[in-house]
Amino acid sequence: MKKFFVSALLLASISGSAKSLPDTVAMTIGDKPVSISEFFYSAEKNGENDLSDEKKLKDFVQLFENFKLKVADAESQQMDKTKDFEEELNKYRSELIASYLSDKAAEEQTIEAEYSRMNEVLDLSHILLFLPEKTVGKDTVSVYQRALGIRQRLQNGENFETVGKELMQEDPKHIGYERVRGFYPMRTVKAFEDAVYNMPEGELSMPIRTKLGFHIVKLHRRIPNPGRVQVAHILLPFTQDSVKLSEVQVKEQADSIYHQILSGSDFGELAAQFSADKATAAKQGVLPVFGLGEMVQDFEKEAFALQNPGDVSQPFKTQFGYHIIKLIKKLDKPSLNEIKKSWHRKMAQGEWNFALYKGFDDRMKKEYNYTFYPEAYAELEQLCYDHFPTDKAFFEKAQSMEKTLARMDTVNFTQSDFAIYLQRCPFSVKTYSGDFMQEVYDLFVREILTNMERKNLTKKHPEFNLLINEYRDGILLFAISNEKVWNKPADEQKEIEEAWLKELRDKYSITVNWKALKNAAKNK
Repeated sequence: MKKFFVSALLLASISGSAKSLPDTVAMTIGDKPVSISEFFYSAEKNGENDLSDEKKLKDFVQLFENFKLKVADAESQQMDKTKDFEEELNKYRSELIASYLSDKAAEEQTIEAEYSRMNEVLDLSHILLFLPEKTVGKDTVSVYQRALGIRQRLQNGENFETVGKELMQEDPKHIGYERVRGFYPMRTVKAFEDAVYNMPEGELSMPIRTKLGFHIVKLHRRIPNPGRVQVAHILLPFTQDSVKLSEVQVKEQADSIYHQILSGSDFGELAAQFSADKATAAKQGVLPVFGLGEMVQDFEKEAFALQNPGDVSQPFKTQFGYHIIKLIKKLDKPSLNEIKKSWHRKMAQGEWNFALYKGFDDRMKKEYNYTFYPEAYAELEQLCYDHFPTDKAFFEKAQSMEKTLARMDTVNFTQSDFAIYLQRCPFSVKTYSGDFMQEVYDLFVREILTNMERKNLTKKHPEFNLLINEYRDGILLFAISNEKVWNKPADEQKEIEEAWLKELRDKYSITVNWKALKNAAKNK
């Protein structure tokens, strides 16, 4: 009878500890429930994709219990209340949200497309008719007409360089001219770059409007990118120690040094002794790496003509004097991996960001049923003809306009809604009123769609909270393990951890919902 009574008490004790848990709960550690979704998410992250095998399930339950017990111990010491903990978790949360509110694959494609332009170097000339810093539509008419007149002169056969220099000399405040023998992507305003990279070789452009003004461009050549070179040089100028020498005298001096090099004299020592370029003479004449268009044309031509490291050119003349150069190395153009991060940072700012984030913007527009009303937008464009969008007069007129400008999800946004946003967030690098308004409108649409997506984040991405919780527990696990185990001698750590886990199992009650776990494992 006594034996039966003890057994009955034991059974009652076991039954009482194995309290019934909802099917959504995998286990409790102390009084804290762990969801089925969190348990299996952790299992998959740890490479356990098939827990229908009972032994595998039990083994992972044991590992997971140990993990959660350590986290519970960290919480009992309020490690989750420290400033460092909160800052690290908030930083991760912000980075995670940002990753969902973007389209990384589309961004990569945009950068790759931009990088493909590196395959060619453009040789071009352009005449620029400057526009004021804040230009409204009516102010552009006369400038555009003048640009068309200049273009007509060029079409009639006048030399581009002659016309450009003449106009710049006559009106330097309003007109500029430039010959660019080495034009590369990501080095100027996007509108100009897009236009010139889409021009056929030999074409004369229509006036191209950028934030600087109207450009007329002549694309002389598309040159396959030869990469970069590094050379050392010796410069012998026509004026030495305030004495002007004849070209013949300087050429004789250069020939003498050249023959010393051919006879085996050290190029670097001769550069240090004779080169007038004192900045490089102290470095054995070595110049920084350069590509096409970054040196004067004659110098560049000789440098790229050298084939093998160590090759030395014959003396040649530029406007600076006579040079002798030695090839140090040839390099390919920068690889995509070399420039990807810096280009991403640059494209994330200013006008480039609309290209970089276009994939995300387009996806959000589709998912939230974005509808644009062009007639309402055209009425705002009319205001740009007389007023800059940041002018008080623009806002006073726009705030009373109530036509629907855009619809996102089930919400209508009016012209006045946009006017209020424009007044609050007048952020654009553009100087022409219509372009300025377009950029702010695009930001207006993006901000609305992003906020809608942010509100729906956990609904659309149920793994979001699991990721946050995983990172949170990871911080606590690291902190408590470092305090309890990892700062101890290596040969003692295993024993210390085992004792710690035994202590935790005595301290916290554990209830495992085996039925729910097995059912969930079968249905995975």
